[in-house]
Amino acid sequence: MSFLVETPADVERRRGLRRMRAIATALLIVAAVIWVATLRLDQSGVWGYVNFAAKAAMVGALADWFAVVALFKHPLGVPVPHTALVKKRKTELGKSLEEFVTDNFMTEDIARDRLQAADVPKRLGVWLSAPEHRTRTLDEVVRVSKRGLERIKDEDVKSLLDDLLLPRLAKEPIAPIAGTLLEGVIDDGVHHGLVDLTLEHLHEWLRDNPSAFAEVMGERAPWWSPPWLDDRVIRWTYNQVVDWLGDMRGIPGHPARVALDNLLRQLSSDLQNDPEVMERAEMLKARLLANPQVSVSLVALWDSFRSTLLGAMDDRTSYFHTRGDELLEHLSQRLQFDEVVRSRIGGHLGDLVGFFVNTYGGELAQVISYTVDQWDAEVASRRIELFVGRDLQFIRINGTIIGALAGVALHALSKLIGN
Repeated sequence: MSFLVETPADVERRRGLRRMRAIATALLIVAAVIWVATLRLDQSGVWGYVNFAAKAAMVGALADWFAVVALFKHPLGVPVPHTALVKKRKTELGKSLEEFVTDNFMTEDIARDRLQAADVPKRLGVWLSAPEHRTRTLDEVVRVSKRGLERIKDEDVKSLLDDLLLPRLAKEPIAPIAGTLLEGVIDDGVHHGLVDLTLEHLHEWLRDNPSAFAEVMGERAPWWSPPWLDDRVIRWTYNQVVDWLGDMRGIPGHPARVALDNLLRQLSSDLQNDPEVMERAEMLKARLLANPQVSVSLVALWDSFRSTLLGAMDDRTSYFHTRGDELLEHLSQRLQFDEVVRSRIGGHLGDLVGFFVNTYGGELAQVISYTVDQWDAEVASRRIELFVGRDLQFIRINGTIIGALAGVALHALSKLIGN
């Protein structure tokens, strides 16, 4: 247990405890010497006040010495009742600490108030505004993600697919889900990027490979047509296709693009509402999932994706790092200056903390009493004294001084009453 293990800081604590003990004991000795030295002097004057003050200081010092020592051990080794309290009542002490923490810290209201006062979202936004902090965050994400990705084995992925995901997918109707997803893609225009990429590569490939196009078209030409006519038709067709793809690529509102959007929109509607289309989609899904190579192909895709992602994580100039830094910077700005976002995140954090405190607060507080109960009584008493004993010596010092002042006051009062 770390609390019971000696640390370098304990050396300084022990030195401070010994120093304060020496000061408190020295004051007691000084009071005793003054009391003895003034005992036979004329008590009717100033020396009476000094003697009475020294005597009262001794009483106060001894009483507070007894009180401080009694917390941790038997004074002078004598087993006086209600002494060595820490050793004897260690379990009760732990239970009391548990109840104190539960009642005063492990409550939802207190946790929410402290979280709101801390303003965690804004602090996080300010912290992320520094480039070195964003880099550190990305480095930690990369470190944890790489370790997680590298621990995932292909056989585990295949087992997950075969035993859980694919059987579950086979039972779920795929058509309505696919239709809804497709509708969302069309409404948001997400597919336009894929269409642009496809048109770009197809247009460039056709422009750079006219012979391949001519070869494919030549195989489709009638046997009876003359070669010169085939060449002219193929050349004209090639130019028309290249120009048509170029127009589609450069004109966002091209009729072919509009027709493609309408086709996809109709397909999304049919997948959600047309029983015949929905049945065909389910049959296609069933045939696809029945193929034993599906899981193998998916594992291969996963391997490819993982290798690509790991490579991007290792390359600080990759899109992964560049885009990650941009996202963190954007998040930093929102957390600092967008009150709505900050309030929403703060509310979610409050709900999370409230759930944690209400659900596990009592169990967390029980760790205190359980830990204290495991301590060795003698060692724990010495360690606790080491941590708080230096401050407790001030009680002895104060007792000596207050006793002396009280002695002066009492002697003056007795002189006043006697007169």
